[in-house]
Amino acid sequence: MSDFPWEKSYPKGVKWEIEIEEKPVYALLDEAVAKWPNNYAIDFMDKRITYAELDDMVDRAAKGFRELGVKEGVHVGLYLPNTPHYIVCFFGILKAGGTVVNYSPLDAERELRHKIGDSHTDFMVTLDLEVLYPKIAGMLNETRLKKIIVGCLKEVLPFPKNFLYPIVKSKEISKVPDDDQHMTFKQLLANDGKGDAAPVADPSEKVAVLQYTGGTTGLPKGAMLTHKNLIAACQQLRAMQQGDEPVLVDGTEKVLAVLPLFHIYALTVIMNFGIAGGSEIILHPKFELDAVMKDLSKKKPTVFPGVPTMYMAIANHPDIAKFDLSSLKFCASGGAPLPVDVQDQFQRVTGCRLLEGWGMTETSPSGTSTPMTDKRVAGAAGVPLPGIEIRILDVDDKSKVMATGEIGEIAIKGPNIMKGYWNKPDVTAESFVGDFFLTGDTGYLDEDGYMHIVDRTKDMITSGGFNVYPRIIEEAIFEHPSVAEVTVIGIPDDYRGEAAKAFIKLSPNGKEFTLEELREFLSDKLGKHELPAAVEFRPELPKTLVGKLSKKELVEEERQKYEARKKADA
Repeated sequence: MSDFPWEKSYPKGVKWEIEIEEKPVYALLDEAVAKWPNNYAIDFMDKRITYAELDDMVDRAAKGFRELGVKEGVHVGLYLPNTPHYIVCFFGILKAGGTVVNYSPLDAERELRHKIGDSHTDFMVTLDLEVLYPKIAGMLNETRLKKIIVGCLKEVLPFPKNFLYPIVKSKEISKVPDDDQHMTFKQLLANDGKGDAAPVADPSEKVAVLQYTGGTTGLPKGAMLTHKNLIAACQQLRAMQQGDEPVLVDGTEKVLAVLPLFHIYALTVIMNFGIAGGSEIILHPKFELDAVMKDLSKKKPTVFPGVPTMYMAIANHPDIAKFDLSSLKFCASGGAPLPVDVQDQFQRVTGCRLLEGWGMTETSPSGTSTPMTDKRVAGAAGVPLPGIEIRILDVDDKSKVMATGEIGEIAIKGPNIMKGYWNKPDVTAESFVGDFFLTGDTGYLDEDGYMHIVDRTKDMITSGGFNVYPRIIEEAIFEHPSVAEVTVIGIPDDYRGEAAKAFIKLSPNGKEFTLEELREFLSDKLGKHELPAAVEFRPELPKTLVGKLSKKELVEEERQKYEARKKADA
């Protein structure tokens, strides 16, 4: 038994001490293929792909990437929604020896351009959809990008077939030039797939993924996640499920994949975790409630990781009683704080346990998880996973460890913690105290080792599972000619958890504008998830004694308004 209080809260047979295997991330797929070649690995809108078939596609992709020059030190971007292209290219890039750089389809052009330059991305994989390809195509001669690999949905869909999702119309498909700067996904895979995977001599040093995050300062930067980091995160999650009475049985599970794989949550908890256990990944391009309800009932997934807004939508479905959700062993909530009333309602109407967890991009993202035991601690984010140590440090004096029940900054240590921030050694150094990463979140540990989060990173807004950074929004709004000063905060939102609200002081000759006009102005500067949900004009904005814009007064005002509305509605 360890000295950590949380180990006593683990399911019977689960131990804190864990030995992380020294292997590359692509070994997860290789091992699954060896054990379950004929099991289905992917179900994408009724197109099913076995592990053997997936392995063949990955090997061909790896050879195609090698022929393009992808090797150690070469960075390849994935600008993709949830389609089989993502899984094939992710493992193909790693087998070729390259590093994956994840891009969000929600990224605005400005952010894409920044990430391409900052990350040294030389190749980009995307789809020929009008909402994706044109953004990347416009950067071919403006950035360091050498070539775009372009896939299409027809390659991975059964045909003919009627889908619950709208079929993509011809006008939504971009025309892709046939030149040296472009390659189709089919051309990438047009080879025999022969050749050895690039060896990874030191999994603790070799970076597998550059995952962009705002981290603790609100500025986008690339977290360097090594092969060992990602393997550790996967094995920590598996260890928590493999006690004397394992909840999951390898080779038999089905995971519903609605969360975007380009996000670290889904990359680890759905893709890598699912493949490590030989699961079938039921892949959805996005969260579409009716499609999700249909597959929950028809395809019988056993595990469903999501964010609170998804569970809220399911629990409030008018016909929830008509759907058979009995196949679900549990659902896992992350990405945003899980309101207790949402958890209660979901569990009541579905009969399925909803477990909360916590993690960060920098932790790959394993951190805490709610144990599958009879005990329930309402409002807690679970206990540290095997191999993870969490300390609560004094906010002002990081050398002081807080006692049980005392609030402070959450610091975390483990083999899953990132190598550091890409090309930012000073920021990396500031983010650690010894081996402990400073999360910027505040909370406390109770006597049983359950972690309670009191506040998220000071200014970051968590909206619908996405991290939204006020500074990025403020900088974009400040470009408006009528704006003299602007500050953005998160306000309570019953659906998204939080939403962005902008407070603006106009310039001397500036004129007020509507929220719709502001969102239109920002449409080419911000992602849709970053657009403000409210705007308010004030003659003066609150400031600190040294003249900096202050948010705390506005946050408190909005909190009081929200509570007053809730009380009035009760």
